[in-house]
Amino acid sequence: MASPEYVIAAEDLRRTFKSFVPGSPEKVAVDGISFKVGRGEIYGILGPNGAGKTTTIKILSTLLSPTSGKAYVLGADVDDEKAVRALRRRINMVSGGEKGLYYRLSGRQNLEFFSDLHGIPKREQKRRVSGLLETVGLSEAADVKVENYSRGMKQRIHIARALINDPEILFLDEPTIGLDPEMSREVRGLIRRLSDGGTTIILTTHYMFEAEELCDEMIIISRGRVVGRGTVSEIKEAISDVSCIRVVTEEDPSAAVEALAAEGLDASSTALLNGRFAVRFATRGDDGLGRYERMFSPFRVKSIGIEEPTLEEAYLSLVGGS
Repeated sequence: MASPEYVIAAEDLRRTFKSFVPGSPEKVAVDGISFKVGRGEIYGILGPNGAGKTTTIKILSTLLSPTSGKAYVLGADVDDEKAVRALRRRINMVSGGEKGLYYRLSGRQNLEFFSDLHGIPKREQKRRVSGLLETVGLSEAADVKVENYSRGMKQRIHIARALINDPEILFLDEPTIGLDPEMSREVRGLIRRLSDGGTTIILTTHYMFEAEELCDEMIIISRGRVVGRGTVSEIKEAISDVSCIRVVTEEDPSAAVEALAAEGLDASSTALLNGRFAVRFATRGDDGLGRYERMFSPFRVKSIGIEEPTLEEAYLSLVGGS
């Protein structure tokens, strides 16, 4: 049974897809995922392409049924057809990209159309539509056709559309993908305001800085399985056997970076800062700094030290990336 303490509870969730190639095995998209989400949280689901993020979101938002396992959303079993009909009035979803809008209609007309689909009374629609256009910063463009919106504006009207039924849970599947930095920042600010207002947010993203800025807790999945979970700090602590070393040199250390790569220690970042070269890389075990200082010494080392891993470095370590 679902706990009343959580608005989402996934228990050993699994989803497979049949292959179209005769004799080929089924594709396992989600392979025994379990997690719980508290009311009002921003909860992240992170992972590489093909890890099962979108499939998980589709199951929780009632667009797909699980092959096995259980998922409860607001206390409703997502595999119970009768419960799902009532649940859909209390949740909504935004996917990255530009599909799902009517381009020859204005932003206002799009929201009025989706209001009709949700059965919102006409007398309530005007107030709600105007309020949402203001919330997403599109009041001045309300009567402009969506085909003339920028990509960032389209994403904001997507979010307004998903808020039209005042959902208790909002699923955001890569909501800032393809947006420029300014538009991404605006969308992140909107997500934070929605959370502060009590909406539970389930967020998938490829951007580690976005997850670090927004998420209260998260899971990291790889090949359909959970490989890390918790707060940002807890995720970083999960790779306590990894040391992140930062070296600053006067001269270009490309040869040392190539030597690191030959050992399987790819630099996570190499940058030119104020005329000096900064290299950062992760290593397992307790090699100490001595051998790395000797490796970089021909390039006039100015500083070398061990730093806390970033969320990106923890993520790459957990999913087996480089």
